[in-house]
Amino acid sequence: MAVSREKESLARVLAHEGGYSNHPADPGGPTMKGVTQRVYDGYRKGRGLATQPVKGITTDELNAIYDHQYWDAVQGDALPAGVDYVLFDGAVNSGPSRSIMWLQQALRPAYTGRIDGVLGMGTLAALKADTNNDALIDRICNARMAFLKHLGTFATFGNGWTARVREVRAIGQAWATGQVPQVANFIDGGQAKAFVEDAAAAPSTAPADGVIGAGAGGLGVSGMLQDLQNQLSPMSYGSEFIMKIVVVLAIVSAVLVCGGAGYRWYANRQAKRLAAALGTAPV
Repeated sequence: MAVSREKESLARVLAHEGGYSNHPADPGGPTMKGVTQRVYDGYRKGRGLATQPVKGITTDELNAIYDHQYWDAVQGDALPAGVDYVLFDGAVNSGPSRSIMWLQQALRPAYTGRIDGVLGMGTLAALKADTNNDALIDRICNARMAFLKHLGTFATFGNGWTARVREVRAIGQAWATGQVPQVANFIDGGQAKAFVEDAAAAPSTAPADGVIGAGAGGLGVSGMLQDLQNQLSPMSYGSEFIMKIVVVLAIVSAVLVCGGAGYRWYANRQAKRLAAALGTAPV
């Protein structure tokens, strides 16, 4: 059996998490050493204990939560060197399912299943077939950063998250290549939880559809006016006036149609990027 890196990985995760935090913009809320109040409440209720502020979490409780809810949740002892730590850190920051989704995204095209956050036989088989864990860690961290950049909280915590992922990448790759990994450092903001619920919404195509509809309607009206102009051609003054209206209306309508089509293309492109970053793009 391979030597477990749980203890060494936990030491680095705890360095990144720091002590107690309760930033108003952090969706994790009150958090002590990476354990949120919600997670701590669930842990104590599951053991028939009264809830209490997470500030009072004991070392034994902390270790039990990290072991069961994060390390075991990503099957840390079954993962290659470096990959285990990278998934563990991601699980603590964004949840085990999200961290597994980054692994599944990174294993494409060898992994052909759904991006579902479940570390099943298909994911493990693709992982076993991948012999370059150094490069795999790069792709996992890239997927993580793409996800973080699409969160509404990135403007507040982006610098901290970016620095944290940079260290996670370096530590994971050191383990993957048989080197001694660096120590981890606390970076303010990097401890904030990064949840999919805070993802920015994809731009709607409704405005584009409305603009295109208006433009198409304008072109229809201009056509009707053109017919009227033809009927009034013997009346030179009226014919000339209507022609001016037709030209202006046609130009405005064409601009609306082109602009709407351009915005629809942009909105669809952004929606696809968001889906890819969140792991919801189809296989």
